[in-house]
Amino acid sequence: MRFNHLPVRLEIIPTDGIIRDVQAHVPAGSTLTVTCLPHHGPEATVRAAVQLGGLGYNVIPHLAARGLSSRTQLAGLLRECEAAGITEVFAIGGDAVEAAGPYGNSLRLMEDIAELTGGSVAIGVAGYPEGHPKHNELHMLDALLEKQHLASSVVTQMCFSATRIGWYAELLRREGVDLPIWAGVAGAVPRAKLISLATKIGVGPSLKFLNRKGPLARRLLNAGSYSSTSLVSELAATEPALAGIHLYTFNNVETQPLTAWNLPAGANAS
Repeated sequence: MRFNHLPVRLEIIPTDGIIRDVQAHVPAGSTLTVTCLPHHGPEATVRAAVQLGGLGYNVIPHLAARGLSSRTQLAGLLRECEAAGITEVFAIGGDAVEAAGPYGNSLRLMEDIAELTGGSVAIGVAGYPEGHPKHNELHMLDALLEKQHLASSVVTQMCFSATRIGWYAELLRREGVDLPIWAGVAGAVPRAKLISLATKIGVGPSLKFLNRKGPLARRLLNAGSYSSTSLVSELAATEPALAGIHLYTFNNVETQPLTAWNLPAGANAS
C-alpha cells in the first residue's frame, strides 16, 4: 500500500465490527496496526490481530505496558502472536493511570519482549515531534535514546505539520537514532472529532491551523472533514527520507482515500 511513493499502514481500534469493515474496505495484504486502549485490554488487541492475520493482512498489535498484569500474561500473548505468524509488535507505555502489573513503561516491556522471543519479534516505539501531554520534548527524546537498541522503528504521534515532522527526523538523526521513521498522520475524519481526539493526546502547534479560516485550512478541510493528502505529498519530499506513513483511521476505514493510493484489489502491503 503506497501513497505518493511512501508505504502506508492503517491504525485501527479493536471494536465490534471493525474486522468486517476492514474486509469490506481495505485490500487483503495491507498492513494494519491494532491499538491497545485501557478499556479494551491487550487480549482484545491480540485477538483482533490474530483474526486479521488469518484473513491475509499483515498485522502489528500494540502492547501497552501499563495494561499488562504480569510477565506470564505477556508471554502468553506473544505465543499467540508467534503462532499466528505475527513478527512485529508496537510497545507503548499506555494510557492507563496506574500499571496493572510490573510494566510501568515501555522500556521494561521491550526488555521482556526481547528476552521472551529471543529477539525474533521486531518492536516499534513511539516518537513525539510535539512532546507529550505529561512530558516535554527533551524527556521523550531521552526515553527514546534509552530504548533505541531494542527498537526496530519509530512511529510519530499524530502531527499536522510536515515541517515539524521533518525537524523531528533531523533531530533523531543528529542524536544518533538511525531507526526507520514512520510519520503519524490523521486519516479522513470529521473536523470536530479530529480536534477532540488530537487535543486529548497532546498534539500542539500543528493542530492550530484547524481553527483558522485561511487558505491552508480551507485546503485541508473539505466539507468539515480533514484530508491528509497535501500533508503526505509534503512528507514524501522530507529529508531525511521517511520509512512511510502511519495513518490514524479512527476506524473510519470506509472514508479513507484508498483511490488516491492507487490500490488495486488485493494490493500487497509495503
